[in-house]
Amino acid sequence: MHSSLHWLKGALARLDLQSLRRRRTVRESCQAAEVAIDGQRMVNFGANDYLGLAADPRLAEAAARVLGSDGSGSGASPIVSGRSRVHAELERRLAEFEHTESALVFPSGFAANAGIIPALVGEGDAVLSDAVNHASLIDGCRLSKAERFIYPHCDVAALERLLIETSHCRRRLIVTDSLFSMDGDVAPLVEIGQLADRYNAMLLVDEAHATGVWGAEGRGLVEHFSATAPQLEQQATIRVGTLSKALGACGGFVVGPNELIEWLANSARSYVFSTAGMAASAAAAIAALDIVRDEPFRRTELLTHAAMLREQLVERGWDIADSTSQVIPVVVGDADKTLALAGKLREAGLYVPAIRPPTVAEDSSRLRISLSWLHTEEQVGRLVEALGKNPIGRGVSS
Repeated sequence: MHSSLHWLKGALARLDLQSLRRRRTVRESCQAAEVAIDGQRMVNFGANDYLGLAADPRLAEAAARVLGSDGSGSGASPIVSGRSRVHAELERRLAEFEHTESALVFPSGFAANAGIIPALVGEGDAVLSDAVNHASLIDGCRLSKAERFIYPHCDVAALERLLIETSHCRRRLIVTDSLFSMDGDVAPLVEIGQLADRYNAMLLVDEAHATGVWGAEGRGLVEHFSATAPQLEQQATIRVGTLSKALGACGGFVVGPNELIEWLANSARSYVFSTAGMAASAAAAIAALDIVRDEPFRRTELLTHAAMLREQLVERGWDIADSTSQVIPVVVGDADKTLALAGKLREAGLYVPAIRPPTVAEDSSRLRISLSWLHTEEQVGRLVEALGKNPIGRGVSS
């Protein structure tokens, strides 16, 4: 190793001492309710495959057909020659699905947020972000040259104070996840939408973990809350989603008015300067949209099973934070104890990833259960039995 990299050995050693070093694994099977990881077959509670579509043969068949006709690579940026007829059709279908005028597909959800936010705000502007937003939103805020304001998690009163404080700014953008990926709780979108309206601020809602799962049509939490607050659909004018979680494919997207999409297609650097994703993956996403439309029982059954699992975990004394969704944390606190608990579950044939800083705050390490429609009652029962009762009550950080 070159001498200029001598510091890496010590830096990695410090991660080891803090139980914060990530070890890459190898999945040797398709993404499903059961997977083989590093040679071990386990029930998989670690994937965001909420509707069980990642290995659905209908998606694979759609991708294979386009792979045969369009090949494996896009070869260029979407604005050069990389945007295929399949990409264009996916964008049309996404706009139709989301009841908006237009849509734009990015190589990933991370690329979407990293490109969209700097394209909307810059010097002289303000961006207001929830304290536990996803890293892609955080990095998008950092990449913009706007002044950044972080409000405490889901604190609407604090957000309003910041909106008043930033009234002098040219433009203001509120940025929030709809479903927070490490806590499984939900943003107060109705109240945030009202504030955006009152203070003439743009509102970006990232529906990554809600698309396909929430709402009568599976459009996410904006749709879910719009059932009683229909104005929210208009207030949340910038809605980001992913194709890689409940939809079982790959990529990210944004939907909104025509002018917004045209601006982003010209100004979002992660769109303009990235090679387009595979047309085959876009075809898989179109097939997934059909399934979301035609098989609503997947999302309703998933949310019913998630509620039952949350209740069982609370009964056994586990701290599940404020989860109200299919993402269920088991908050342990100490990183060493979290790793030990994950190891115990792995020995029982259950894969539940240990989440540690910097992904979550200090002393809030946790197991993160991602429930899928594919999980059987027996598999969930094995998880509950293996966890048992929390030996010291809610939280095991002390």
